[in-house]
Amino acid sequence: MRDRLDNTVIRRQRPPIKLGLLGAFLTIAVAFSPEQGWSQGRATPVGVDKVVVEPRAQTMPVIGRFVATESGIVATRLAERVDEVAVRVGDRVERGAVLARLASDRMRSERALRVADLRKAEALITREKAGLEKMRQTYARITSLRGSTAFRKDREDDTERDMEIATSALGQAEADVLRARANLNLADLALKDTTISAPYPGLVIAKHTVAGNYARVGDPIVTLLNDKDLEIEADVPAIRTTGLVPGVKVSVTLQSGARLDAEVRAVVQEENARTRTRSVRLTPYLENTTGDLAANQSVTVEIPIGKASDVVTVHKDAIVIMKGRAMVYVVEDGKAAIRPVQTGPAIGGRFEVMGGLKPGDVVVVRGNERLRPGQPVQPLDAG
Repeated sequence: MRDRLDNTVIRRQRPPIKLGLLGAFLTIAVAFSPEQGWSQGRATPVGVDKVVVEPRAQTMPVIGRFVATESGIVATRLAERVDEVAVRVGDRVERGAVLARLASDRMRSERALRVADLRKAEALITREKAGLEKMRQTYARITSLRGSTAFRKDREDDTERDMEIATSALGQAEADVLRARANLNLADLALKDTTISAPYPGLVIAKHTVAGNYARVGDPIVTLLNDKDLEIEADVPAIRTTGLVPGVKVSVTLQSGARLDAEVRAVVQEENARTRTRSVRLTPYLENTTGDLAANQSVTVEIPIGKASDVVTVHKDAIVIMKGRAMVYVVEDGKAAIRPVQTGPAIGGRFEVMGGLKPGDVVVVRGNERLRPGQPVQPLDAG
């Protein structure tokens, strides 16, 4: 019985120990609470930005697409058997890279024949030149006898006719040389055309033949697309193309959400009668663009439809939603003051301010989630 009483006493003495530990923890928590910290004058570091005035132009979104300035079928200029297709679909090639080779044995034989014809024509020129020179010497001897009894007028006339014939023969031989050289050039071109090369750098997107097939003149070998030289084509309502003159800058949004700038290059003066639109070509600035771009990839082009006007804007990160209302912390005399704000359309990473702020106000954009009105703050940077 005594043991049970002792155990009872021991069990009743434990709760006061737990209550003592809990009280100590609460005391420490109160001593180090954020409210106690900033109420004692320690400023909270925050990122800030200024409310500014910037121009805004009225725009309308138009769906456009990337188009390649160089793309199409690479065809053969000869009718010949295909020896080799050196590329596959998806291969990237540089300008001048070998795409395919045709059989060249017949072309080489043809060239050898043209070389022989040229040599024959050149030899004929040499012979005709010698014959003409001989006629001239004969004519000179005959004319030197003029005034003597040995001179004969008929021989002089015959020699003049012979000289005319020799001159004509020499002219024909020279023409034969020109013809032989032209035929040799054609043979060289045909031999060169047995190697089909890329006319521009690009990507092989289709292969139309394989080794062993017979290709006729103009038959396609591969389809090549230069995906590094892209333009943007957009079909714009005709009434909105008035201000789209070459050099006008526009903003373009990619499917990934990335934005880039572009410049109007030309407005094609041909209207689609069904849609009442005209094609506008734009040159994009792709120097700082990351990611793969492809022909026919859709983009959104912001077409200007009105004159630019100045608007007051605030950084989007300054907006804090409290009970369904947009609020902003403004830094005033080193403390955070809460203000309701009315926002308008988004302009890039900022919102148009319709009320509640004025240009030059310094607002908190980082660290505003746990601020309290009147809390001392230390701006880290100013916009």
